[in-house]
Amino acid sequence: MSANPLGAQSDTAEEYVMAARELLGNVMSSQRESIAAAAQAIALSLSSGGTLHAFGTGHSHILAEELFYRAGGLVSVNPILFDGLMLHRDPMLSTQLERLNGLAEALLGSQKIATNDIAIVASNSGANAVVCEVAKEMQRRGVVVIALTSLNHATSHEARGGAGARLHDFADIVIDNGGVLGDAALSIRGFDRKVAPTSTVVGAAIVNALVAQTVANMVSAGHQPKVYTSSNTEGGDAANAQVHSAATSGGGAL
Repeated sequence: MSANPLGAQSDTAEEYVMAARELLGNVMSSQRESIAAAAQAIALSLSSGGTLHAFGTGHSHILAEELFYRAGGLVSVNPILFDGLMLHRDPMLSTQLERLNGLAEALLGSQKIATNDIAIVASNSGANAVVCEVAKEMQRRGVVVIALTSLNHATSHEARGGAGARLHDFADIVIDNGGVLGDAALSIRGFDRKVAPTSTVVGAAIVNALVAQTVANMVSAGHQPKVYTSSNTEGGDAANAQVHSAATSGGGAL
């Protein structure tokens, strides 16, 4: 059998991995101060009994899920997940809803939010109404807001929405994922559209880097943060049930 029966450009997969690796390296060189500031802010919040809220729409909601109930992840995380803003029900409706003014107020109305809490709001474009309004309302409530976005996209004159306000305008700390306009990173010879987005892989690395640094900061300050273990290890279910129960019953924010 031919090793390349379709005549494909055989190095394209490697090209994507190399592009993602380059972005990850750039994040740690260009965003080191922002990541350090964000991790310290999270550590201070959790040390005072606060909760880390996480929100995103479309594929950015994946980063909120990545932070929640994760092996090696923080217990005191509240993912703000709404089916209508995810993609599994109706992606076209999701796109319309994330642009809907006023939806953020309804979403946050059902959340327990305290002034010592902290929030990560993720949006590659930073343009949609709901992420901007969530960040703005969190700030109004005294919550420190960390924006995870692509400044290349958000500030481009080619981005949808023109010169309107973006997520990073309503954030206390901004972490730039470094992605290109439109997110898709690769051009294929003979094909007229770019493929292979990078915001999820880079975003997931960023939020897990924040978790790691947060735990290190808290331990250095004499605190023992609650962290989940893998349910697929011996004793994992019991350990997770204990910390999860303590969090939901008032022994720690969730």
